Amino acid sequence: MKLYSIAILLKTSQGKGKILTSKNELSSFGYFQRSTVGEFMSFTSKILVERTATASRASVKEQEYICHVYVRSDNLAGVVIADHEYPQRVAHTLINKVLDEFPEKCPKAQWSSVRENEASFPEVEAYLQKYQNPREADAMTKIQSELDETKSYCTTQLRQCYKEVKS
Repeated sequence: MKLYSIAILLKTSQGKGKILTSKNELSSFGYFQRSTVGEFMSFTSKILVERTATASRASVKEQEYICHVYVRSDNLAGVVIADHEYPQRVAHTLINKVLDEFPEKCPKAQWSSVRENEASFPEVEAYLQKYQNPREADAMTKIQSELDETKSYCTTQLRQCYKEVKS
């Protein structure tokens, strides 16, 4: 499971996507590929925001990535790009969390005047690191993982007891 990018965008009155801030985790790519992959993620984020209706969310497969997008009714949008194994629910939870916190650091009045990718929101980097492991970052995923482990353990123990009783 890999989380590659978190981007916060504004869907302008012309319907275009403008990146306010973003952070990419590209260490799994070769040094010479990183700038190209970063440009691809920025371009894809903009296109997704442009094609997503206001007050709606979507998850779209693009090459080997799954792109999760949410455009709020105030035209603030979030895009998370991850691999196909990354849980969709966790990705959308992350988008909600980032979009809820962003206006506290960068008020709505500044969104249209901020230059491309220059809004100050350092928390996006912390979220990108924290959510690399969705089991640790998201309580529901962690509980589900623990339940799966408990189920496996109980099944093993019951089979063992059954074998002992049978013999």
